[in-house]
Amino acid sequence: MRNRSKNSSDGVSKSGKVVDQEKIKNVVTVKRSGYTVVALFILIVHGIWAVHRYQFEILPDPLTAQEVGKRGFSEEEAMKHVEELTQLGPHPVGSDNLELGLQYVLEAAENIKKTAHWEVDVEVDLFHVSSGANILVGGLFKGKTLVYSDLKHVVLRISPKYVSEATDSAILVSSHIDTVYSAEGAGDCSSCVAVMLELARGISHWAHGFKNSVIFLFNTGEEEGLNGAHSFITQHPWSSTIRMAIDLEAMGIGGTSAIFQAGPHPWAIENYALVAKYPSAQILAQDLFTSGVIKSATDFQVYKEVAGLSGLDFAYADNTAVYHTKNDKLKLLKPGSLQHLGENMLAFLLHTAASTELAKGKAMAVNEKTDAAIYFDILGTYMIVFRQRLANMLYNSVIMQSIMIWATSLVMGGPPAAITLSLSFLSIILMWISSLLFSTTIAFILPLISSSPVPFVSTPWLIIGLFASPAFLGALTGQHIGYLILKSYISRVFSKKMENLSPVVRSNRAKLEAERSLYKSGLLQWLILLIVGHYFKVGSSYVALVWLASPAFAYGLLEATLSPARAPKALKTITLIFGLFVPFLISGGMFIRLAGTLAGMVVRLDRNPGGSPEWLGSVTVAVYISAVICLTLVYILSYIHISGAKKLIAIASFIVCGFSLIVVIAGIIPPFTDDVSRAVNVVHVVEASGRNGEHKEPNSYISLFSTTPGKLTKEIEHIDEGFVCGREKNTDFVTFTTSYSCWAENDSVQGWTKNDIPTLNVETDLKTDERITQVTIDTKLSTRWSLAISNKIEDFRLKDAENGEELIQIGTKSTSDGWHSIQYSGGKNAPKRFGLTLYWVKNHTQVTGNDDHGLLLRLRTDVDRLTPKVKRVLEKLPSWCSLFGKSTSPYTLAFLSNLPLDF
Repeated sequence: MRNRSKNSSDGVSKSGKVVDQEKIKNVVTVKRSGYTVVALFILIVHGIWAVHRYQFEILPDPLTAQEVGKRGFSEEEAMKHVEELTQLGPHPVGSDNLELGLQYVLEAAENIKKTAHWEVDVEVDLFHVSSGANILVGGLFKGKTLVYSDLKHVVLRISPKYVSEATDSAILVSSHIDTVYSAEGAGDCSSCVAVMLELARGISHWAHGFKNSVIFLFNTGEEEGLNGAHSFITQHPWSSTIRMAIDLEAMGIGGTSAIFQAGPHPWAIENYALVAKYPSAQILAQDLFTSGVIKSATDFQVYKEVAGLSGLDFAYADNTAVYHTKNDKLKLLKPGSLQHLGENMLAFLLHTAASTELAKGKAMAVNEKTDAAIYFDILGTYMIVFRQRLANMLYNSVIMQSIMIWATSLVMGGPPAAITLSLSFLSIILMWISSLLFSTTIAFILPLISSSPVPFVSTPWLIIGLFASPAFLGALTGQHIGYLILKSYISRVFSKKMENLSPVVRSNRAKLEAERSLYKSGLLQWLILLIVGHYFKVGSSYVALVWLASPAFAYGLLEATLSPARAPKALKTITLIFGLFVPFLISGGMFIRLAGTLAGMVVRLDRNPGGSPEWLGSVTVAVYISAVICLTLVYILSYIHISGAKKLIAIASFIVCGFSLIVVIAGIIPPFTDDVSRAVNVVHVVEASGRNGEHKEPNSYISLFSTTPGKLTKEIEHIDEGFVCGREKNTDFVTFTTSYSCWAENDSVQGWTKNDIPTLNVETDLKTDERITQVTIDTKLSTRWSLAISNKIEDFRLKDAENGEELIQIGTKSTSDGWHSIQYSGGKNAPKRFGLTLYWVKNHTQVTGNDDHGLLLRLRTDVDRLTPKVKRVLEKLPSWCSLFGKSTSPYTLAFLSNLPLDF
């Protein structure tokens, strides 16, 4: 602060009137040093970056076999397994490469058995599952029945040889060998399989002291709908002994492997927190995952929903843009990634496998309203876990005290205090509106000025210039408008209450009072979030608690006064540092991590290609960035308004944003690269329809579409194979639709024959009060297919037509968007002919939902074959593009058939 007396030398004003010397003493220019504000911002930015780096980027050094001995975990040894599996290339279900992968894992398991401690019993089982059906009630698979056949898993059980009861109580560690057809799977999930093999080797030298056994499940079929986990849980004899499940996954490649789901019982996460060497876990990720914001699913859903187990779900989440693309490759797997997960898991398994508390059913009964765990790590070094019961007490206490303090201040201050509070909250609203307006405006114009509407994918740090800078500038602008309104009102109040003070003094006091009110409005913002989060039992409500309690405590300790007559003072810099240190320490790194994750996820944002606006991905990121800035910088923004740094900060924000836009417009930084690719699908489509197997002349073409927002103009120019792009050809791939795609019909009749086309034959149609229709499905070459059934059908059953085995029984079926879907995946020897019995809804003519299609059944069959045209297109595909695979994605050759309602 700078104090400057005015006319103090002679005590005479310019008008010649004598000025009260006492008043002169109180006349100060309220202006905070701009250097102080800039220094504070530099400190905060560097501090948050340091927290993020320490928490998520610093990994342990990889260890060799010589360094760890027989009992430790060696990344060097685990990487040998990753190398062997990735050398196979993509190995989806039904492929020769998957058979080779299974054989490699089986041989590695047998070798572990041979070298195990003599007092340890190691059992290896190559489990060939029977056909089965998986009906999950929530998540991605609502409205679907997932059917599987001819799957194989490698199962390894390690137990103490002389503790017979140990085999009755087991810990399951699970991951999957199979990959999608488009990726070699270094991250998803050869890295997980490698960690498990190295863990099993080490545990085989420890288990003689265990009280429980450890089962390692290397399953197949996860990528086709969690079929591996379901088949093991429902069919394998060892599954009945499992008391806790640990799932290892990846939604990126490498980095820290963090827990993003835990429970329902807190025993597992509590014990992990006790022993993990590099704990990494965030319940905020669990909240986002279970809410459906993150569109994905893992085997952990099966273990919880079908088996009723509690446990932990780990995932690698670095570089999420490479997920299920060609860039999920070995060279991008960061050194130290496997060591991080391996050492944490080894310590956890040694601790829990030796525990007597993992008794039958004892650890699984839980009241989620009081016993669910709230958990988070601090800098990847310390971990905090407490139960919902304690959280309820903390939240209730803080909420009640906060409400009492606000209510008391309003009662004591009267109407002016209420109006001041209202105007303070108005500043919050203006801050949010302005911040969202500034950042989303940039997001909306990106498709107009950039070659891609998501130009930040390959370089996530561009988000700072494109969205963070305008969001911050908008937040500052909005809050400053609120500050001016608030200051004006307080000045009017002071002019009535403090008539003995000069106008300058009253104005300065109004500025200081407005600054404090803005600071306190930040507390009110977080209080509202805490109340809402607590009401809905959101696990990550602890974030609101920290951002409310710590700044409030700092303000109460360093700023508050019990004397209402005391003149307001400027906020102390130490108040901000002291109040924000803990919140930024706990959540600063996590907010940056989520921004990077969100930026990578836009690669696969458009689940119905072309069905979402091009700007949606950028707007989503912009809204998130604005929300983080408005929530976390609200206290700091209140510190700027009386400083000389406003213009400097605004100009700096404008320059950073402008520079980023120039970089994007000029194409200096490409949106996609060889290592961070755009997700595309190239499919040779053969469309055929008719009744009772009588096909009209098939229509064939090559379809090119993308789940990444943006046109494909640049790509088809590079390919130069006669593609036409637009929205005219809407293809339903049962049942997601390509609203925008590119297609080429020339040279599309080669690489398939009419004998490859699947058939839907109506065998019988009994039209009584309860109409029943029998349909035979012949998928010809395909052991991977999807069938959509109209909502005019109330129920159905599916049988293997070759041996009569019932695959789907009669029971309650759910629909999604007017269809129930069967998603089938099997190995090479899986059946290809099926009998489908349809039970129609009574008065089915009155059922609406998909009448515009006029179809009863839709069928897509996939064949993993490169036709000549597709092969040429893939050879010419730009290096910045990659095929993208998921459970619903078609392979490179897909046949589409249907059966009309009026067959």
